Amino acid sequence: MRVTYPDLVGIDRARDVLVERLPDAVEHGLAFCRAVYHTSPQGDTADVAGGLDAGMPDIRVRPDLATLVPLPWEPGVAQCLGEAYEPDRDEPCPEGPREVLRRAVERLAGLGLTAVAGPELEYYLCDPDPGSPTGWRRYGGGPGSVYSAGRKGDPDGHLLRTLRYLRDLGLGVTMGNHEFGVGQFEINLDHSEALDAADRAFRFKAAVKEIARTEGRLATFMARPFNDDGGSGFHVHLSCVDATGHNVFASGDGDGLSDVARAAVAGVLEHAPALAALLNPTVNSYKRFGPDTLAPWLIDWGLDNRSAMVRIPPERGAATRIEVRLGDASANPYLGIAGLLAAVHLGVRDKLAAPPPLEGYGYDPAKAPVLPADLPSALGALAADHALAEVLGERFVASFLAYKRDEVARFGRHVTDWEFREYGYHL
Repeated sequence: MRVTYPDLVGIDRARDVLVERLPDAVEHGLAFCRAVYHTSPQGDTADVAGGLDAGMPDIRVRPDLATLVPLPWEPGVAQCLGEAYEPDRDEPCPEGPREVLRRAVERLAGLGLTAVAGPELEYYLCDPDPGSPTGWRRYGGGPGSVYSAGRKGDPDGHLLRTLRYLRDLGLGVTMGNHEFGVGQFEINLDHSEALDAADRAFRFKAAVKEIARTEGRLATFMARPFNDDGGSGFHVHLSCVDATGHNVFASGDGDGLSDVARAAVAGVLEHAPALAALLNPTVNSYKRFGPDTLAPWLIDWGLDNRSAMVRIPPERGAATRIEVRLGDASANPYLGIAGLLAAVHLGVRDKLAAPPPLEGYGYDPAKAPVLPADLPSALGALAADHALAEVLGERFVASFLAYKRDEVARFGRHVTDWEFREYGYHL
């Protein structure tokens, strides 16, 4: 039994438990060092309150057997999600990503609303290349294979094989295609209530990476892994229903959007600078933005307009929704969706008014405010957004900021290949 849970940045942490030991794991939980929430992909542990300063204490991760499913590519192994608890009391860890999202869900429920989310995620697939500085090259053929399927941009049939595995894993995948970049794919997941949607998006990312490993390849959800290609997005389609299941974003008047929908859009726009820290959470994230990238870098919204940060797809009635295009694929799905729900909650609660929608092609900074241009600016916006932090949890926000500021500091001290190429010969 593989018990898997997300760390602070969405990396899947896990332990394999022999089946005969599962009853003990369910009863007592699995002990993990709490500092796993504060450990970087390179194994550095940031000095976050409750970790190093407290002597690196434990958390307990309990298997959630309701999420149990066999792994179709690894016979004899089943997987379930784990829920992280404090070691000495029956309380969820406040910086645990599932708990952060649960808090946002509960606050929205206080307004009589249940959020429904549909994630869209892109990734790059790479083949080994000993001659490359990174050890990898993009999989597949040349450019121009956007919105295609079959062997044209996927000579080994990776996409169809992956779709079938993900279907068998029960993740609610619906379809997929080759995207703009060489070796880039997008797979869509069905919509469901927010926590379930985030669970499926988290498991989806882990599964795609593991399936690629079985092929001897690398799947990366890095925001922009290559200088000469576009980035990978994490778009979230979002709506809200009331206690009867009615979509409260729908209206029979005008453009088909209710006052609640407009207030939700206004909330996302109002808190967009802080949301960038959660939905664009790495130093690399901000290299995905820029004019003509189809990645939003202005704070705006539009009706069926893909150059806007918030797009309103053309469907109406029960299918009325907003599509938030801010996020990149490196985002932790729990934290990204939690931030959006917190912003929607604040917009609806405070009856915020949205500005007029974008007309025509966007990317004109004279028409809309600009998003943070780098991670330090986004972290500053999150630190200053006390209303959003109150919904998400002060302990979580403090931990996230400390972790990410450590990442920024480590990057600032690192000598890059660009610097040597730019300065080494001439200076």
